[in-house]
Amino acid sequence: MILLDYHNVVVEETLQPLVSLEPITLDSTVVDFDGVAYHITTPTSKSIILFSLSWQCFKELVKWGANDMLLREYGPYIYQDTEKGFDLTLEFNLKQLPESKEEREQLVKKLSLIKRNLLAQPFERAFLQQRQFEDENQPNPDPDLMQIHYREREAIYIQAQHDRVTVIFSTLFKEETDRIFGKVFLQEFVDARRRPDIQNAPQVLYSNREPPLEIRHLPEFKASGDSEEIGYVTFVLFPRHFGKPDVKEATISQIQLFRDYLHYHIKCSKAYMHSRMRARVQAFLKVLNRAKPEPGVVEKKTISGRTVVLS
Repeated sequence: MILLDYHNVVVEETLQPLVSLEPITLDSTVVDFDGVAYHITTPTSKSIILFSLSWQCFKELVKWGANDMLLREYGPYIYQDTEKGFDLTLEFNLKQLPESKEEREQLVKKLSLIKRNLLAQPFERAFLQQRQFEDENQPNPDPDLMQIHYREREAIYIQAQHDRVTVIFSTLFKEETDRIFGKVFLQEFVDARRRPDIQNAPQVLYSNREPPLEIRHLPEFKASGDSEEIGYVTFVLFPRHFGKPDVKEATISQIQLFRDYLHYHIKCSKAYMHSRMRARVQAFLKVLNRAKPEPGVVEKKTISGRTVVLS
């Protein structure tokens, strides 16, 4: 099984000129999970690199606090004249970057994590609202039901509650076999939590066709009705899953990759089943070949050259 990185390795490798400070000509398009596209180019000068990002849910992420994160992490490099067809453009002048190589390496690492950091903002907002519920000195907030339509016909729904944060993934299964494999995997999530060593893991619930109660009232579900192609996975996060800063960051990074890992395992399982079926067919063909009867009449020659017919 492969382990998916939280950052985009191709972006990190392509932006190495920001570390070496070597002028270069670039015109690269890089894609990421969930329909994210990056365009890295040097349109006017070898010393000025433009880094553009496109994502269909970018406006929704801005609504839930992405702008604050962008200003905090990438503020000095935000380019006002956004590249056409993209949602965000950053500009880097090799002559105006930090002098320290370590700082430049950290900058490239942050750029490779920009997708993760953007999608982390709704989670950060929900965790903050949940902490306000626990703070007796603050009034209870009116928690937002944050919707992030990050893929075609798929979305993430996040909402804080008094003692938990609920995260719901709607995932699309285009084939009947994918739905069967997905149901098996997701049922294993439910059963595995009964083991003593992982009882502190988040609770996982799976429902098919019918949306969970938290999102059933949304207009998009009333209009579309129940669909057999869509399954709903609910994660229930308690304060122990995001109370400490390092645990919170790990939780956000890992839960973002849930959908990718699910479909990766489905594809690997289908490939394994196909290989086993091909091997079984080959074994059956060998058995059939061995079972072929010998011809009824056989001609053999003696040592003197005479032909003898055996029946």
